[in-house]
Amino acid sequence: MNSRRSGFKVMARLIGLVRPLAGFMILAIVMGLTGHLCAAFITIFGGYAVLDVLGFCMDRVIPLRTVFVCMLVFAVLRAALRYAEQACNHFIAFKLLALIRDKVFQALRRLCPAKLEGRDKGDLIAVITSDIELLEVFYAHTISPVAIALLFTIIMCLFIGSFHPALGLLALLAYAAVGIAVPLVTSRLSGGDGMELRVRSGELSSFILDSLRGLPETIQYGQGEKRLAEMNARTEALSADEKRMKHRSGCSTAVTNTVILLFDLAMLFVSAMLSRWGRVDFSGVLVPTIALFSSFGPAIALANLGSTLQNTFAAGNRVLDILEEEPVTEEIRDGATVDFAGAQAENVTFSYENEKILNGVSLAFAPHRITGIVGKSGSGKSTLLKLLMRFWKTGGGEIRISDTDIEQINTACLRELESFVTQETHLFHDSIRNNLRIAKLDATDGEIEAACKKASVHDFIMSLPQGYDTSVGELGDTLSGGERQRLGLARAFLHNAPFLLLDEPTSNLDSLNEAVILKSLREEREDRAVVLVSHRQSTMRIADAVYTVERGRMS
Repeated sequence: MNSRRSGFKVMARLIGLVRPLAGFMILAIVMGLTGHLCAAFITIFGGYAVLDVLGFCMDRVIPLRTVFVCMLVFAVLRAALRYAEQACNHFIAFKLLALIRDKVFQALRRLCPAKLEGRDKGDLIAVITSDIELLEVFYAHTISPVAIALLFTIIMCLFIGSFHPALGLLALLAYAAVGIAVPLVTSRLSGGDGMELRVRSGELSSFILDSLRGLPETIQYGQGEKRLAEMNARTEALSADEKRMKHRSGCSTAVTNTVILLFDLAMLFVSAMLSRWGRVDFSGVLVPTIALFSSFGPAIALANLGSTLQNTFAAGNRVLDILEEEPVTEEIRDGATVDFAGAQAENVTFSYENEKILNGVSLAFAPHRITGIVGKSGSGKSTLLKLLMRFWKTGGGEIRISDTDIEQINTACLRELESFVTQETHLFHDSIRNNLRIAKLDATDGEIEAACKKASVHDFIMSLPQGYDTSVGELGDTLSGGERQRLGLARAFLHNAPFLLLDEPTSNLDSLNEAVILKSLREEREDRAVVLVSHRQSTMRIADAVYTVERGRMS
């Protein structure tokens, strides 16, 4: 999924996430507005001081003593308010980034596993890390500056316009040109560069992750130079995108400064002409000109967003894609809670897009029995197990547990009833003990050891220097495929669910370890129903019944 929402839609959705911290955002806007007014009026008071020194006796002239007191007070206030505004904005930004990360992880949990199968993991990492991090620019340096610029413009236009309406209108045009026209033109010129940059960044992250995981194969087959050349090519392409965006940003800054200079000169010229025609006095020339000179800060802040927001909105688009994507199966919380008394697949059909995998499969799984399923690769054996876990929805027919459609059973209950051992066991970068405990968080050491003995892995663990506290490394890369597989089986035994689904559980094991595990499974069937998918004939000897899947049909 890669939606191309407009910048306004992205902004509206991102602003909607600010609701929990709306009070802090209003406070930041008030402090920022007051701080910018203090900064502008320090210079304006300087103009009044000049008028007083030159001895102009006009209604608008402020006594020199009052001017210096106000300048001192405003200078101190400006510093304090600037710090407070930035502190408030960054508190909002980092608090919201934490909330967004939490929402993204919740979304990934909803989408998993169906919508994440085959998804580029490196690209997902880029979204979770760098893309979300880029939203800090929006929350800390965009929302409140936009509101501040709007309110500040209104106040300054009224102040300058109090000398003459034409001057106020000219100031409005100046602020609009700098704060709106320049950013919009820059954004239009950037086009889809921001999204392209984020996509390339995600692709580079994925390529590097893939290269690190496949480093042994790259070295073995002498593909290092080719892999490095491709990495350099991707990096250079990403650098070219960044260079192009930085160039546009620099041009935007140059244009902004030129526009400011032109409007400053225009203000001086118009006010001088009004003075010549007798419409304003000298203060009507000096003060409005100085006021415009010193009041472009909020508008410049908006102008600088023109190029950076392209990148930010592209990142926001990618984050929103995950938040708004609909899962294949929704978690059920208000369904039934059942005890396991058998399971049935009744006339089940299933297709991956247009490819039919299962067609009219019917099968019963009774307690205290081992049901074996064999068939060629791609025949639908693993898919059937995933349907039993409700990772996917059936295209037709139904799956029932304890005579209840699994679409009506609470997801938490379903997970308690089933244990699923896949062909690839994922191990976290943690100790063996903690990797096993995810199957049962409150498991005692005795329960963990008993599960490992059933999986024929206890003796191996005890031979390690730190035993069960030994770290398995990233993705369990310090262990062999067979050792990882036995730890996966140990998890299933520890979970102790009454419905055990095993997908090629002994494919990486030698005959001795296979025999120990099959003996454990034969004993375990007294307390549960076991579904055993395997190519090995030796594994199928313990099955009470064996079914063959051929072209999506069961025989």
